[in-house]
Order: sequence, then C-alpha cells, then structure tokens
Amino acid sequence: MRRVTWILAIVMSAALLLAGCGKKDAGSVVKDLDHVIGKLESYQGTGRMVLQTGQEPQEYQVEVWYQQPHYYRISLTNEKKDITQVVLRNDDGVFVLTPHLHKSFRFQSDWPENQGQVYLFQSLAQSILLDTERQFTKDGNSFVFDVAANYANSGQMARQKIWLDQKSLAPQKVEVSDSSSNVLVKLDFTQFEFGKKLEKDSFDMQRNMTSWDLKSLDKDAPVSGALKDPAADAASPDGKAAAGKDAPASAQTGAAAGKDAAASAAGASAGASADGGKAPAVSPGQDAAAAGKAADGSAKAPATAAGSGSAAADAGKTPAASGVPAAGGTASAGGTGAKQPAPGAAGTPAAGAAGADKNAAANSSAGFGLIEPSYMPKGVAQQDIRDVKLGENTGIMVRYQGTYNYTLLELAPQTQTVSVLPGDIVDLGYTLGVVTGDEKKTLTWTYDGIEFRLATADLPHDELVKIAQSVAAEAGK
Repeated sequence: MRRVTWILAIVMSAALLLAGCGKKDAGSVVKDLDHVIGKLESYQGTGRMVLQTGQEPQEYQVEVWYQQPHYYRISLTNEKKDITQVVLRNDDGVFVLTPHLHKSFRFQSDWPENQGQVYLFQSLAQSILLDTERQFTKDGNSFVFDVAANYANSGQMARQKIWLDQKSLAPQKVEVSDSSSNVLVKLDFTQFEFGKKLEKDSFDMQRNMTSWDLKSLDKDAPVSGALKDPAADAASPDGKAAAGKDAPASAQTGAAAGKDAAASAAGASAGASADGGKAPAVSPGQDAAAAGKAADGSAKAPATAAGSGSAAADAGKTPAASGVPAAGGTASAGGTGAKQPAPGAAGTPAAGAAGADKNAAANSSAGFGLIEPSYMPKGVAQQDIRDVKLGENTGIMVRYQGTYNYTLLELAPQTQTVSVLPGDIVDLGYTLGVVTGDEKKTLTWTYDGIEFRLATADLPHDELVKIAQSVAAEAGK
C-alpha cells in the first residue's frame, strides 16, 4: 500500500512538472516571435480596420501581402465610398496608387522600415520585441501583448494591444489607443497565412494600376493610362514640360526628377512679404507665376508671386481684422505704384475680399466648389482665395497666414501623374497622403476626385495632419 502511494505521488509530480513546462510565459513567446521574424519569407492577410482619428469613424477592408526581401502590397478599400488605394513597394520605389482615378504617386523612401504600420506583421512583432516593459496576458487561444505604439506620423497613438494566435503567432487583432486609453485604431484580421506563395508581378505597379479587380489582379487586364517618364520633366529647366498632353504631369512633379522638392516653392516665395519673409511655400511643381495671379488678372496677386518685382510689399503694416498681421501692409502691382489696402484691413474695400473670393471660388472655372478645412490653427487667418491654372489642370488656391503660414491648392487633375521626390506616407484616416520636402513641406492627397496639396514652411507635422483630416468632414457635406 505504501508502495502504491509513492508511485501515485511520483506520477502526479511528473504530471504537474510537465504541465508547468507546457505553459508559455512572456519571455518564451518573445523568443518564439523573434524566431518567426528571422525566418519570415512571405505572408498574406486580410482584415477590417476602423479608424477614429478623423472627424468620424472610417472603415477599411485591408489586404496585405509581403514577399522577402522588400516587396509589399497593401490594399485599403473604403466600401462605403467604393474607393481603393494601394501602397506598393518594389524594386522601382514606393508608390501610392489610386487606380479608379488613374493616379499614382511615386517617391523615394525606406518605407515601411522608417515608420511602422498597424497592418504589417513586422511592425507589430518589432513593437513587442523592443518594449522591455511589455505586459503579457492570455485570452482564450491568444497571447495578448500590451506595448508602446511606435508610429512616426502620429503623436496621438500611445499604446497598443496585440492578439497573437498561440500556435502560429499570426496576428489576430490590434487595438491602438491614445494616452487616455481611447481606442483610435482597431484592426481585426479575418485571415492570415505565413509562407503564402506570391508571384513577383503581384507587386508590379502597372498591373496594380490597370487591374480593376484588385482582389484577383487579373493578369489579362488591359493596360491603359501609361505612365509618363519623369525624366522628361527634368529636361526643362523651369520644371515645366513642353506644351501638350504632358503639361499636367510636369505641373505636378515640377523639377522633381533632378531638383530638390522645395526649389520651385522657394522661387515662388522670393518676393517675401514685409512680415519677415514668412510667405507660405507654393507646392512643388507649381507654376509660381500662375499661382500668384488672380483669375481676373487684377492687382490682387499676393506677395508670394514669383520674385521678379511684379509685386512689392510696402513697409507699412496694417493689422488684420482678426488681430493677425497682414502679409505686408499694402502691395503695388506691376511696379505702377497703384496701391491697394492689405487684405483684412477694417473699413477698406479689401475687407470683403475674402467673401468675394469665396463666391468666385464657388463658381470657379476649376469645375468644382471650394472645399475648406474645418480646422484652422489658433492665430491663423485666411488671406485670400483665387483660381489658378497649372498646365491643363485648373484649380483653387487658398492662402493662410498668422502664427503659421501655408497654402492649400485644390485641383481636378485630368491625367495620371508621377513624382520621384523623397517622401513619407501619412495615414489621414479617410485616405493616404504623401509628405515631400524638408524645410518646405507639401502634403499631397486625393479625395472624391480632387487632388489637395497643403504646402508650408513652418506648420508642425501634427497641425499639417489635422488640417488635412478636417477636409473630409467638409467634403462630405
């Protein structure tokens, strides 16, 4: 009897020991995760993502493909608006594609290595591996990590919870929160497969642009809207292509192929205003003379027009009605000495200029009404609104001045365009944008068929994003 008791005790001890060995703690899971990353060759995943970073929730269907060493394809579909955008990385660079508009934006970047993305397995795994203060729990068949959120283009995102499958360590769910624990991004993966065999031409830009069935990427899809060689733009010293069908593309890219992104913007702001030269930058590739000229050819051209002496700032500064200094007091146009009061000066004919410009913009030759951001940084006032023409494209330009200085250009582009500027992808919640430039930055994005270019020399990144995000609420009205 005593012998039987000892045998039972040994068996139970062994069972408890084996059970203990089978339990995974945070350290062992992290070690396994590092092993998965080390041998990662490819994966394919799909899911549903809801973003709370804008004026209202935005829902996307997400499809993500990866093939080593650096091929990525992320498809984001807003089913409510029936709009799909594709982020692509291949041997030719990084692209943001909007196939239904035949629009593509190509830029030079280390993306996604230089900025994490919530829908990429590498980004999620690295955030777990690098956070030494990670929190670990289990939830059913999932390992759950609570770690710091490290997303370069969003200062709002502070923490994230990541659910991983206990067997494969594939991502199942992600919730990203701000410092007050408000969930800003929620992503539920409906499918995720490691080792998925993907063809190299799945990451081909032309194939993705011309295949309307983006889920199957039919190889027999007809090719249309061929890209213009950006090198053609570089052949022209002023960044403008020869007259003809190529004009819109060169207006978009400007001197991008061989010059710094800020070159055209700097030329456009050469006629500095009397407030210390803080004239807002004109977006890259924009014809400065056209942008600085009012649609009716009147002397309303701002001091940011090409610095050729066609517009000079008077030394007298007239305070704007809002308390923000005007761009430079009074301006004389064409060197004739005929002076006009500064926009916004109370009791002058120019005081109603903004309203008149709004009416003009509403009936703009651009073919669409002005869409103004609902958000404006404190201490900033709208300066003026005018029609512009860039090549074959017509649009509306709005200038803002004060604490920060910036311009918003809205275009209805007629053709597909390409740029080869250094840049970074920015998730605006309702669409994807690209930031180019260094000292003078331009955020470019498309929405409801309109191309927006927000250009500035002094707006902080967070303010730049807030302004762009606020466009969606106004466009939806």
